[in-house]
Amino acid sequence: MKPSPENLEKLIHETLRSAPPHRAPRTLESRVLAALEARAALPWWRQSFARWPLAARVAFIIASAGLAKVALMAVVWVMAGFDASQFTNAFASQLAWLETASAVVDGFREALGSIYRSIPPLYLYGGLAFVATMYAALFGLGAAAYRTLIAQR
Repeated sequence: MKPSPENLEKLIHETLRSAPPHRAPRTLESRVLAALEARAALPWWRQSFARWPLAARVAFIIASAGLAKVALMAVVWVMAGFDASQFTNAFASQLAWLETASAVVDGFREALGSIYRSIPPLYLYGGLAFVATMYAALFGLGAAAYRTLIAQR
């Protein structure tokens, strides 16, 4: 006589419940903790994407979108038979902002260059010396604060 699936399920359940619980190996806890510490010690780019810094995630998404765009543009160029005029016509409106941005950057660079050329060299050297002096003073104050507050403990 063949037992019904419900009776078989009850029998298996009772048998497994009556079995004594198995103890974990003594080294399991130390191995698990070592694995967790090793995973936590990984650099951020080797961890899951959700644990990356926000700036790195945003940069990765933007770079991925840019690479996808370049790949699509390459496919269109290949399908156009490597014809530069068809490629230019296909993407002229999409790349117009790039020309505008280039013109703005060039204008900004020229303005900064003219400002830089109008500053006397003595002022530049004086400013550089001032910044170096302030950096050395900050370093010295930090070292003195460390020796006073922390090193004596």
